[in-house]
Formats: sequence, structure tokens, C-alpha cells
Amino acid sequence: MRAEQLTDPITFHGEGPVFAPSWGGLRLVDLFAGDVLSVTADGSVTRRHVDTVAAALRPRVGGGAVIALERGFALEDPDGTLTRLPEVWADPSVRMNDGGTAPDGSFYCGSMAYDQRTGAGSLYRLAPDGSVGLALAGVTISNGLAWSPDGSLAYYNDTPTGRIGVFDWAAETGLTGLRTFVDIPASDGYPDGLTVDSEGGVWVALYAGGAVRRYTPRGTLDEVVEVAAHRVTACTFGGDDLRRLFITTSREDLAPGEDPLAGSVFSVTPGVAGLPAAPFAG
Repeated sequence: MRAEQLTDPITFHGEGPVFAPSWGGLRLVDLFAGDVLSVTADGSVTRRHVDTVAAALRPRVGGGAVIALERGFALEDPDGTLTRLPEVWADPSVRMNDGGTAPDGSFYCGSMAYDQRTGAGSLYRLAPDGSVGLALAGVTISNGLAWSPDGSLAYYNDTPTGRIGVFDWAAETGLTGLRTFVDIPASDGYPDGLTVDSEGGVWVALYAGGAVRRYTPRGTLDEVVEVAAHRVTACTFGGDDLRRLFITTSREDLAPGEDPLAGSVFSVTPGVAGLPAAPFAG
């Protein structure tokens, strides 16, 4: 299966695609530009600058969005008003990276060092009341957090480990019992963003791998989507029936003219539906 190009190269480091009807469709971030992009079904794009870094976002229950900024979070109201919450840390060498919303409406988002030094990142939980707690420490590049259809499992990537990890999850205990779901050889690329479909299949973007892979709930590889850009960063299901997979890519560390379609958004219809984006309850 091969993805089709939906947009021109519109990002330097495209990440975090999310589809929400309350937004009118697809949003993603151009991370180092600090911009949130809205993409229509025909590929037209609008862009909003929110901070030095825009790392990840999810819809809110009452409309608008929760957005992970460089060192913390912001809440966007339905009218576009942006309220920045207190910074989670002060160290300028560490930034937010990727996240997802749990079944209880909390927003988990992880961090990483700009220089990607080992163990400098953490995974945080933003509760609906605005409080922030530490969920996991000592990670390197926190990426790709998404829940199983029944909410009992959460799939997670610490990219340099070369594995898709999986937690148990419950509202009372949070994320527990991290273990390996799938190992991915470095020669195939590095596990970046991921999403889960309505059958429990796990779709993972392979950075430096030019592909998105689907693994069954048992961890068996059963689909590969080829992407005409090498640095594939993330994926999400969208469209009115949630059957279209949107894929983001990056131009980070590329020379001018190298990998010319990098930074584009791609899409494919793989024959399975996704799950609605869980909203942040705050």
C-alpha cells in the first residue's frame, strides 16, 4: 500500500496530526515553528503561531484545544483565545514532544532534550483541573501515546529504544507495567508517532523508514504503508467515517533539495476505521 501526497511540503517538522469534527477536520503542528496548521479535505492549509514550540494538541470537551508548548501547556478556547498554563519546568535544554488523551480526559505529554541526551525526558499528566503530575521519568525521546479501544492498554514509544512499548492503564492507577509490545530493527526505521484503530491494530510511523506499519493486537505485522518521504513522524485516522489515515513527515536535518517531498502531509485509505480523538476534559 502506498500513501498519496495530500499537501505540498508545508512543514519543517510536521508532527501530531489529529482529526476532530469540532475543528472542522485535521490539525497538526509544525513543531519548531511553533505553529498549529489546519488542513482541509482538499489539502488547503491555514497556520496559527502559538509559541516557540508547538509539540502536540488534542480537542477539548467544550471546544478549542489543549496544546503542548515548549515547556508546558496552553488551553485554546472555542473563540481562539489562548491561555498559557504555568511552565512545568525551567530547563531550556528540554522541550515537549508528543502526547495523547487518556480515557479519563487527562492529557499525557512527554518531553525530550534538544540534544537528545539519554534519559533527559519525562512523561507528564495534565489533569482536567490543570494540575500536572509526573507519569514516567528517564525517557529519551517520548513519542506516540495512544490507547486501545477498551482503554485498558496504552501504546508508547521512547524512540531510541527501537520498540513499541505498552502500558496497562486504569483511571485509578494511571500508566503501569511498561513492557515491550513490538521490537523494530533500526534498519527499518525508528518508532515515532502512533495511532490505534477500531480493531485494536497499532499503526506506527517509522522515522528514517519511509513507512507506516500496522501491528495486530498480538504484535504481528500485517500492513505496510509506503510513504514518499523518508522521515515519517506520525499518523492519525480522520475523515467523516474515520477511515482515512493522515501521515506527517519532516525535513529536519535534510539539505536543500534532499528528499523533496519531506514536510508534506500524506494520506491513505487502508480499509479499517480509526477511533475518535479523545477530548481533554479540562
